Amino acid sequence: MTAFTGAAERSLEAAFEAHDLGLAPAAVAAVFDRDGVVAWKAAGAPSGPASTADRGTVFRVASMSTSFLAAAALSLRDEGLLDFDAPLDACVPGVRLLLDGEERRVTIRQLLTNCSGLPEDNAWGDRRLGDSRQAIAGLGRAGLRLTAEPGETYQYSNLGMSFVGRAVEAVTGETVEAVVAERLLRPLGLDRTRYVAQEYGAGSALALGYRTFDDGRSFQEEPYVGHGALACIGGLFSTVDDIATWAAFLASGFSAEPLRPEVLAAATRREMQRIHTPFGIGEARPHRDLEAIGYGVGLTVEHDRRFGRVVQHSGSLPGFCSHMRWHRASGIGAVVFANSEGLGAESLAARVLSEVLAGHEASPPLETVWPETAAAAERVDAALRAGLPVERIADVLAENVLQDEPAAVRRRRLGEALERTGPVRVEQAPLSGRAVSSADPAELRWAVECERGRLVCDVRLIGLHEPLVQQLAVAVEDPRG
Repeated sequence: MTAFTGAAERSLEAAFEAHDLGLAPAAVAAVFDRDGVVAWKAAGAPSGPASTADRGTVFRVASMSTSFLAAAALSLRDEGLLDFDAPLDACVPGVRLLLDGEERRVTIRQLLTNCSGLPEDNAWGDRRLGDSRQAIAGLGRAGLRLTAEPGETYQYSNLGMSFVGRAVEAVTGETVEAVVAERLLRPLGLDRTRYVAQEYGAGSALALGYRTFDDGRSFQEEPYVGHGALACIGGLFSTVDDIATWAAFLASGFSAEPLRPEVLAAATRREMQRIHTPFGIGEARPHRDLEAIGYGVGLTVEHDRRFGRVVQHSGSLPGFCSHMRWHRASGIGAVVFANSEGLGAESLAARVLSEVLAGHEASPPLETVWPETAAAAERVDAALRAGLPVERIADVLAENVLQDEPAAVRRRRLGEALERTGPVRVEQAPLSGRAVSSADPAELRWAVECERGRLVCDVRLIGLHEPLVQQLAVAVEDPRG
């Protein structure tokens, strides 16, 4: 067992102990990295008293399915088969989208990034997965009302995503489920991920869905919601291993050696994992400290003050909840399934991942930043460790750095910080092991160990032909890291 595996197992154990697992008959969680699941934990009976949950139990993953739909649509876009910026009716004629009684032009891109103007429809959509394509087409012909101008604001629309499925079918001549299987599931070996429960065959370890109306004191079985026009946005069943493989594939788009580039271009995977439509953070989100959040393409993107970018998506249907999330810089992630929507899979997964990252000190690989960024950080780090004044590294600083905060002021503030942390320790891990986060190639945050605490250092470079440091900050680490 590696140190990381042991830490992941301890984090899972602690998270299961702290979470109210009584809100679902069964739950499974796993921690994964680029190579797949490194630790997992399961609890409960997924399909009756005689059953036992384990890592192979199949759960319905609900809206996590949209990431597969989005990736399939993007692959068609990359091949020139699907125009994201053409109006929807260019390939799905007959859908009337109305604002104040007037028709509006809505694109595939706006549908996939949830800014089409169609209102949020989770409560309605959760029960309509089995509606026929003809029935949903009829709703489109009758006219669907928008609540905002297309492109203006975030609203999660299952109905809108389903029209992306119709566009995929229009340009391929196949069902969207067949396209997802052909382009993604089979090439990536996700053979335990399917749209229809009956495809698993007799004896398969499928979790049944349940609902509780008395906080887990009793449960009633919830039949699987049907498979129809909206299945492409919420119909998939899967296992923690398959979802870990899928997430690792997406996350590797940011690595120097992305996995399976022939399946989906690394640049396209990165496109999925950046904010396209921002929305409010809203109420406090447990186990994270966010400075921004928004929707990418089939995925939600968080900017965490401590850990940097985290990519995630939840799923919820009557009888099930699910959540997957991963740290962009390291590729470390967590996935949680439960067979009752009240368990709170997102909160449990966020707890697991934040504890794993805090314990692992998950560092952004220095190859993700400019060489000049890494070199400047090394110079700043060496000067701090040697007690040298900032003027001694002026050759890597833009002129504004010592104008915005004079050298004498920087010396005073650093002295005040060191009074709190104690002297810088002589022995330090390499900078690559102390890196904390990097939002983009021009910036880096890292830690410096001191006798009674840590300093957090930040550099941000300006993108000249020969980049220079335009911002330099050194502060005492707070409880959030």
